[in-house]
Amino acid sequence: MVSLQLSREEVDRYDRQLRVWSVEDQLKLKNSSVLVVGVGGLGSPVAVYLTAIGVGKLVLVDEGVVELSNLNRQVLYSVDDIGKPKVEVAASKLRRLNPNVEIVPIKARLTEELAEKLVPQVNVVVDALDNWETRFILNKVCVKYRKPLVHGGVEAWYGQAMTIIPGKTPCLQCLVPVMPKPRETPIPIVPTTPGIIGLIEANEVVKLILGKGNLLINKLLVYDGLHGEFTTVKVSRNPNCPVCGNINVG
Repeated sequence: MVSLQLSREEVDRYDRQLRVWSVEDQLKLKNSSVLVVGVGGLGSPVAVYLTAIGVGKLVLVDEGVVELSNLNRQVLYSVDDIGKPKVEVAASKLRRLNPNVEIVPIKARLTEELAEKLVPQVNVVVDALDNWETRFILNKVCVKYRKPLVHGGVEAWYGQAMTIIPGKTPCLQCLVPVMPKPRETPIPIVPTTPGIIGLIEANEVVKLILGKGNLLINKLLVYDGLHGEFTTVKVSRNPNCPVCGNINVG
């Protein structure tokens, strides 16, 4: 059901951001839905800020449970949550943060079948994953249904982000044509790196929904935390890409 107005509580809650954009813009956020795949180091800040900002519906997908080694970077969780499903803990905390947002937790690994079910139902999809096999599945289904995909990836001090508009920009497989070999050990990570990249992803989602600003399209934003540098690398569509090479939406 489409909301046509904000409640008094919402006007007060969003007071500071309503000084940046209009009530009509806030209603766009309220009437939007976002799928966040992965609720770990990247997905935690994405989910927290999209909830705080007032996106209408967040669908969270993650198969994991909270582990002690998560707590240095996955800011949604605490020691009391160890052993509990991440999506259930995240949903409970996010609902307390902003009861106006509908939170849908799905404890599962994202398969192509599940992606086929979820992606068509949302406005924007966020890649907060830590493996390329699942990223390739998500990218493929987002291209199929022409859904914007916000990509983020991290390792150690390094992070990257890119926004994909199927048919208009390179897709993820244009960027990475061949699936990288799976890592045999846990990915090394500096805790601040996913926080920074996750916030960039959340910011891209907001700009997408509001139709404001310049998106990270046709370029990859590269973050080097060790040297304090952000750079962008131009990325072009691959006309022979097996995923997006034959589509055009104008």
